[in-house]
Amino acid sequence: MRMDPFLAHARKQQKEIESWIQELVECESPSTDAAAVNRFVDLLASKLDGVARVKTFPGGTFGRHMRCEFLLNGAKKKDGQILALGHSDTVYPLGILPSMPFRKSKGRLWGPGTLDMKGGLVLFIFAMRILRDLDIPARRKVVLQINSDEEVGSDSSRALTEEAARQSIAVLVLEPGTGLSGKAKTARKGVGDYELTVRGVASHAGVDFAAGANAVVELARQLDRVAGFTRLEKGITVSPGVVRGGTRSNVVPAEAYAHIDIRVPTMKDGAWLEKQFRGLKPLDPRCSLELTGGLNRPPMERSAGVRKLFALARNAAAELGVDLEESATGGGSDGNFTAALGVPTLDGLGAVGEGAHTPGESILVDRIADRTALLAKLVARI
Repeated sequence: MRMDPFLAHARKQQKEIESWIQELVECESPSTDAAAVNRFVDLLASKLDGVARVKTFPGGTFGRHMRCEFLLNGAKKKDGQILALGHSDTVYPLGILPSMPFRKSKGRLWGPGTLDMKGGLVLFIFAMRILRDLDIPARRKVVLQINSDEEVGSDSSRALTEEAARQSIAVLVLEPGTGLSGKAKTARKGVGDYELTVRGVASHAGVDFAAGANAVVELARQLDRVAGFTRLEKGITVSPGVVRGGTRSNVVPAEAYAHIDIRVPTMKDGAWLEKQFRGLKPLDPRCSLELTGGLNRPPMERSAGVRKLFALARNAAAELGVDLEESATGGGSDGNFTAALGVPTLDGLGAVGEGAHTPGESILVDRIADRTALLAKLVARI
């Protein structure tokens, strides 16, 4: 049986793909080190010379964002571009490589950022090379945007992402697939956080106990209420994650603080949760509450457009001998922003592996070729 030409070509490129992944992984790029991220941006831009037109954008306190328009064959007369989304930043501190080196063993590529998401960036670039090499006409303009601050909230890149999405007919997100089967992601929860500050009245815990209004006790009571906003049956979760308060054990604390994570499947759920938080009142009338924050990544809901895009990808994967499944996740990505604008968005199309953000981060070598071929096929059909 003749091998699919996209897959055959991807397999021919396998060694070069692995070499690119190694080079990008070994160019460390922590979110918080703008200079390191900019070195990564410069490296990738140099490797795309003649393959794409590259433009960079300021990232504020973060590294530069990239936008790469691929030089593909075809008239590209159809309205609307295809936007692929990725990020250059990683969660690992600069200097992690000696303790977590790039290596190839046990059928995997290991190292910081292999899975999340330098592998995904390389797969998409080589997918576009397949279209060029096989002279497959591109029906639309194809743009890859690589943000430098995705791992820390996308504050400086969000407007750039939304501006590109409004010009797009579809968005393909190069985050890792779910699990070792590499499921696509057709839904993501909205992500946000609240900061709750309680102000009470300080006093001497031994000499003048009754004069104090204990902010720590008030916060503890409020957090019991806040945790009760969780609705597991609906997928709504509320998790107080950081709590601080007081100065010394012999002082009734005048201030306490909590940082609270929230996840919601729908915008309707987000509005309900916002109402619950804004309805908090102090139980001790001598205390006051200050609440800030809210939803910062809207949910990626499984819309009709998302379902249609997944069906297209599933059919293309079947031609490669892959049964592509779908999944939903509680984590957010830049695809949350594009989906919230109503642009069909398919996530989890990057590398297949496990261990993102951990010392065991790795991708499966034998899934590199089919994933690259899938991206090429999908772009050709949109």
